[in-house]
Amino acid sequence: MTPGHRISIDDHEALVEVRVDGQTIASTRRAKVLNETGLPPRYYIPREDVAVTLTPNDTSTHCPFKGDASYWSASAGDQMLDAVAWSYEDPIPEAAAIAGRVAFFNERVDILIDGALQERPQTPWS
Repeated sequence: MTPGHRISIDDHEALVEVRVDGQTIASTRRAKVLNETGLPPRYYIPREDVAVTLTPNDTSTHCPFKGDASYWSASAGDQMLDAVAWSYEDPIPEAAAIAGRVAFFNERVDILIDGALQERPQTPWS
């Protein structure tokens, strides 16, 4: 583990909306917000609150703080959004609260919290 690297996972009761070109593709008051050193907040949304079909993507990654991630593509309007979301189906015990939930790249979609548009962060995934 990296010294000083931390994650925290908390309930987030505010309305979290994910939009693409004005179309809401996910909306929930049951998100878990994951804060991780050096990264923007990530909102993990229950799958039943995602309004589009998620298609498995061939991409996978490993995080020592969360486990193995599976990536998802989604169709929004006329757009196919390749690997726009990810989930940890069987995360390490310390990240169990996000198991099976979906997070969307803040860098590639619009995230609104209680109606306020969040700034898109600049990261390696932008």
